[in-house]
Amino acid sequence: MSALELMIWSMAVGAIGAVVAVGLTDLVQVRSPGAAQGLVYHLGTLLFVLLLSGVLREVAPALASPALHVAQVLIGPLCSALGNFWVRGWLSAHQRDRFMSVSLQVSALVTPVLGLACLALPTGQQLPAAAALCLTNTVLVFWLGLRGWLLGDRLALGIAMGCLLMLPALVGLYALAMGLPGIGAGLQALFALCAALCAAVIGMMLWQRNRHERRVRPEEATPSQLDPVTKLYSGISLVKKLIKAQRRRRRTRRDGAVLAVLVFDTERVLAQAGSSGLNEMFIHLATRVQRQVGVVNPVGRYYDRCFITLVETIHSPAWLRTLGLRVASSLRRPIEVNGPDGQRVELRADIGVGVVHLTSDPADVEDILHDAQRMAEAARRTRSRTAMLDPQTGELVPVEHANLGPRRPGHAAQVPHVVRPHPRPGRA
Repeated sequence: MSALELMIWSMAVGAIGAVVAVGLTDLVQVRSPGAAQGLVYHLGTLLFVLLLSGVLREVAPALASPALHVAQVLIGPLCSALGNFWVRGWLSAHQRDRFMSVSLQVSALVTPVLGLACLALPTGQQLPAAAALCLTNTVLVFWLGLRGWLLGDRLALGIAMGCLLMLPALVGLYALAMGLPGIGAGLQALFALCAALCAAVIGMMLWQRNRHERRVRPEEATPSQLDPVTKLYSGISLVKKLIKAQRRRRRTRRDGAVLAVLVFDTERVLAQAGSSGLNEMFIHLATRVQRQVGVVNPVGRYYDRCFITLVETIHSPAWLRTLGLRVASSLRRPIEVNGPDGQRVELRADIGVGVVHLTSDPADVEDILHDAQRMAEAARRTRSRTAMLDPQTGELVPVEHANLGPRRPGHAAQVPHVVRPHPRPGRA
């Protein structure tokens, strides 16, 4: 390796090291599993570049041994497995899309096993086999990132772009490790730039998601967060998101859901905890809803005592039962707020959760919102405080009594549409 080539890859290593430093700072601030996984992934990326570019061999010539070759073969599949495991949680694939979830989970388990199997090949074929494995995995994650973006996750496009930058970086690094001829300083500079940009783009997406997670954690609530406008989507913004989601779902033909949460008996809370305590209760309710539906799904305050959340994609109608009951159970747990005299007051919110199942069939956003609120009103009279329309009878029932049998994914058009036009007061 010439001095110029060593400088090129040292600069790339420094850029990736800066991303690692940002990830470490984010972990200290957020202290979440996602931040820890992202840091480990970027550390693996840093080690990957050090091993395959030849920088580590130049800095420490004593490491040039068969063990270094084994590390070069295994580091790529191991980084791919860690990345898939992290991306699966980052995309909330287990909530949004069964195919994405299964693909990432299976690849995260199979890739390191296949990496070990590469060592059973003749020595000259081990690195090419590992390269093919990593390139295939990167193409898979690129495609799933685009799929997540089409399903409404705008940050997933950043993951797809990061994978696109990763492809030439992988080709160049494995070519260097295999000692292929004809790779001059110009090409190496391009490969190094792609590696650094890939780490920066993926690191930025991780940072943005972690910032969102930190904002919705209940323990992070402060008096400055009592203004719902600063923490939740407004009614107008929420309606716009619903309209865009409806357009996307007509194209993707995926099932989704809208949940309305109505808070009742706010006068009692106002008398018990004051206006500040009431606002604090609303903030806690909003953060609990966000934690249950995941940060990829928007939650908004439609009006004073009504929260709306859009779950753009679901596995199946049967999952609505779990989702509705989980949200209602979380919101009914005790909440501690500051009372008028500065003492902590324990409150139990009187809530109702309305669940509307969305399919690819056209439905007006105003009808969806009206139905969700109507079901939330009716949910107050149920034991579970959660209600929806039964897809078979069309009757409004507690969600635990709805006929929501399991079905195969990918057949959204075969599921009866439960959002039916209902006349509202003042309508003809």
